[in-house]
Amino acid sequence: MAVPEEIVVLAGGFGTRLRDVVSDVPKPLAPVRGRPFLAYLLDAFAQQKLRRVIFATGYMGEVLPEALGRTWRGMDLVYVRESEPLGTGGAIAHAAASIMGDAFFVANGDTFLSLDYAAFAQFSAAHSVEIGVALANVPDVGRYGAVEIDGARIERFREKGGSGPGFINAGTYYVRCAALTAFPPARKFSFETDVLATMTGSGRMAGFTSTHDFIDIGVPEDYRRSPVCLGVESA
Repeated sequence: MAVPEEIVVLAGGFGTRLRDVVSDVPKPLAPVRGRPFLAYLLDAFAQQKLRRVIFATGYMGEVLPEALGRTWRGMDLVYVRESEPLGTGGAIAHAAASIMGDAFFVANGDTFLSLDYAAFAQFSAAHSVEIGVALANVPDVGRYGAVEIDGARIERFREKGGSGPGFINAGTYYVRCAALTAFPPARKFSFETDVLATMTGSGRMAGFTSTHDFIDIGVPEDYRRSPVCLGVESA
């Protein structure tokens, strides 16, 4: 099977929880050891041999191309801006109109996750699913909500508020373009609630657990510890 070479990066959020710490740039451009957080993601994408990055932008969207340019280590950078907030699902659907292949990856612009994208795609193809969900094993699921799995099968997405170790949705996906037919017709919708939750138990979705180094910089505490996960704590 051909491994997708395109990835949609969700970078349109308002970043309200981080605004007391980072207020002059969009959250994905928050500086980490003198570089934008997105620079570390882009370096990882290039290392994984991705060739095209489509940014789904919104709030302060004009700043991203100014900061990152149109190419990065051999990858083409494309910017698709929302005229209004579309939610995670609407943003993916809007950006997917620029996809050239029959499958693509999705990642959050404020989240870093180490994984082998080729293995992720091969895993998804081996299980004949339309959507692969990368899961992260964390010491406390309370902030994120847990994902219950049985082998590769995702049994349930639990709401936030639990506690203890477990798997969470890490916000990185493999999506076959055929899955777009399951998206709601509305322009604005949640990918997690209106797509993933409705596909639970359908056999069209699987959870990939071979991941590590998960970090979400959405809150100041995790933003401050992000250099450790990115391996630049002493840079």
